[in-house]
Amino acid sequence: MIYAKRKDLERYLGMSSSLDTAIRYLQNADLAQLQKGRNEIDGDQAFVNRFDYQTMPQEQAIWEGHIQYGDIHVLLSGQELIGVTNVEMLQETVRKPEEDFVGYEGPVMSWFPMTTEDILIVWPEDIHKVKVIHEESTLVEKACFKFKV
Repeated sequence: MIYAKRKDLERYLGMSSSLDTAIRYLQNADLAQLQKGRNEIDGDQAFVNRFDYQTMPQEQAIWEGHIQYGDIHVLLSGQELIGVTNVEMLQETVRKPEEDFVGYEGPVMSWFPMTTEDILIVWPEDIHKVKVIHEESTLVEKACFKFKV
């Protein structure tokens, strides 16, 4: 997991080719032009999902994990908290391979406040709880970059 400022994203190039592709796209694209839903970058190696949501109390938010992809969480507007816990500390509850989704139960070990200046990169071992209120409920416009691991 990497929690950093967007301006420092280049520092993480060289870790994997699909992550590099996603980072370069993120650095050079006009993210305001992303269409809602899936936006292609490099087929199934790297793409970005664009969506909006209202943040909620942590008790209502769900855990999500992935098997095939890592994520780069980027806020276009709003703010939220994202909780992260290592997979070994949680109990798996549901698996949907066709969606690359695994649900979990258990405690949040670390909270990361997210604004438009921050990025959070998570790998399959980094189970994350998104959409959580930070200070007050807000509308979040988000781009979640997916890179094959």
